[in-house]
Amino acid sequence: MEQRNLAQDFENQFNDVVSRLQSKQFFQSDWDIASFALFFIFIGVVLLLVILVLIRCCCCCCCDEEKPRRRRVGIENMALER
Repeated sequence: MEQRNLAQDFENQFNDVVSRLQSKQFFQSDWDIASFALFFIFIGVVLLLVILVLIRCCCCCCCDEEKPRRRRVGIENMALER
């Protein structure tokens, strides 16, 4: 019984998609458009962050200049060292 319902649901959904493609009306409401836009904004931000990480990694690998080490300022507490 559930197998028939699943097959019928799948067929109904497939027919709905095909009818939307034929009518060239992909979105039914403004909420569909807004959710579609938010989804692509999210994907764009994730891709931008990945690109920035890759650029940062490439710059760190290529520019392997040694930075001057910081000098210790103040009094060393010998009790804290092991």
